[in-house]
Amino acid sequence: MSSMNYFNVEKEIKNIKKQLHYSFDVTDRILKKEDVIIGFIYLKSFTDNLIFSTAIYQPIADLKEEISFTSVKNIVQANDVKEIKKEEVIDNILKGAVVLFLNNSSKILSIDIQKFNARAPSEPPTTPVIQGPREGFTEDIKTNLGLLRKRFYSKDLVLKNLTIGRHTKTQIVIAYLDGIVDMKIVKEVERKLKKIDVDGVVDSYYLVPYLSNRPNSLFKQVGNTEKPDIVCAKLLEGRVAIIVDNTPIVLTLPFVLLEELQNTNDYYTNYLYSSLLRFIRIIGGLFAVLGPGIYIALQLFHYNIMPLKYLITIADSTQQIPFTPFIEILFISLLFQILYEVSLRLPSYLGLATSIVGALILGDTGVKAGLISPPAVIVVAIAKIALYTIPEQAAQITVLQFVFLLIGASLGLLGLIGGLIYVISYLNSIENFGSPYLAPFSPFILTDNKDGLFRVPWTSMRERPYSFKTNNHTRVGE
Repeated sequence: MSSMNYFNVEKEIKNIKKQLHYSFDVTDRILKKEDVIIGFIYLKSFTDNLIFSTAIYQPIADLKEEISFTSVKNIVQANDVKEIKKEEVIDNILKGAVVLFLNNSSKILSIDIQKFNARAPSEPPTTPVIQGPREGFTEDIKTNLGLLRKRFYSKDLVLKNLTIGRHTKTQIVIAYLDGIVDMKIVKEVERKLKKIDVDGVVDSYYLVPYLSNRPNSLFKQVGNTEKPDIVCAKLLEGRVAIIVDNTPIVLTLPFVLLEELQNTNDYYTNYLYSSLLRFIRIIGGLFAVLGPGIYIALQLFHYNIMPLKYLITIADSTQQIPFTPFIEILFISLLFQILYEVSLRLPSYLGLATSIVGALILGDTGVKAGLISPPAVIVVAIAKIALYTIPEQAAQITVLQFVFLLIGASLGLLGLIGGLIYVISYLNSIENFGSPYLAPFSPFILTDNKDGLFRVPWTSMRERPYSFKTNNHTRVGE
C-alpha cells in the first residue's frame, strides 16, 4: 500500500463486520477529531470496556498534539501494542485485540487488552497431596505459562508457540529445557503437531491420538497432569510438555508405564514409605485386573485347589443363587459400573446419596434376597476399589477387568496366565518417542530402578533417566 493510499475508516469497519457475519459482540467506535477519523473495532465479549475507555479511547480523545499513527501508538496505555498487516486484522480481533484505523495513515494498530474470566489456580481434584504444592493449572494458557515460569528462573526454558484448528485456532505451547532435552524428540513432537489438520482443538486430549505411536491402542501413551510441579519435574528429567489453551491438562512426552506407579506424594514423604505405597499400588492394580477372573476360574474349574473351609463357605453362600457364577459376577460388576457412572454425573449431594443407596441398600438387599452371594460382592467391590490405587489407568484397567473375567470364565487359570503373558508382551512391543514402554524393567536399566518399583533417597538419584534420550544425564553434582 502506498503512503498516500490511506484508509476509508467507515468502509474498512463495515467490511470487517461483514466478514465476521455481523455477530452481535463485534463492536466499533468512531472518533472524529478535527480532520482525522479514528476507527476502533473489537469484540466486547473479550474486551474490558472500562480499560478500553481509560487506556485507549480517552487518551486519544485528549491528545493535544497532531494525531498521527505514531502519536496514537505512543499515547495508548497497554503493554502489547503493535503494527499489523491487513490480512492479520481478523485474527487479532478474534484473539481479543482492539484494532485501530486512521484515515490519515496506511498503517493498522493492534492493542491487546483482552480480559477473560479465568479460574484462580487451586488444588486439582484428581491429584490431591498431603504435603507439597497445591497449585493446579487452569483453563487460561497465560496463567499456566506463568505457573511454569515462576518455577524456572532459567534462560534455558524454551516455549514454542503453535496454532492448531481451522475454526478454534487454539494456541499450543511446546515447553522444554534446552541443554537437557534431546532435540530429536522436540522436532518429532513439533512435526506431529504441525501435521494435525482438524476443525478445532477443544481440549488437550484431542491431540493425544496424533501424538501416540499406536492411536488405536487401549493403553495410554501420552502423560498428562494438572500440577505444575509434576510438569516441572518432568522437564528437569528431559521430557517435553505440551500446554493447550482452554484446558488445565498438560501433556508430557515421552511416556513410560512406570509413571503411573509414581505419585506426587511419593516425593514429599519418606522414601521407604513411598516404596511401600508403590508395592501396594502394584498389588492393587493386579487384583483389579485379575481378581474377578481368578475368583470365577477357581469356582468353575479349579475348586479342588481351594482350601476346604473356604470351599464350604463358597458352597453354602452360593447354593441358593439362581444365576451361574459367571452371570452373578458379571451382574455385580455391571451394577458397580452403573452406580459409578451415575454418581459421577449427578450433582454432588445426589451422587453421595446414590452411592450410599447403591452400596448399602442394593448390595445388602440383593444378598438377603438370594440374588447374589456375599463372596462375589466382596471380590467385585475390592476389585473396583483397587482400580483407584492407579487412578490414571482406571479406564484401561476397567476394560481389562471385564476381558479377564471372560477369559477366567471360559479358559480358567491357564487362560488367565496366557492372557497376562499376551498383555505384557504387547506392552513390551510399544515404543514411545524412542522410549520402551516397560522401561526401566524391559530393558532393565539399573540406574532408573532407583526410582522404579522402589524409591531411593534423593541424594542417591544422581542421574537423569536413561529410559529416554537426553543431552545431559547428570542431575546432581559431586
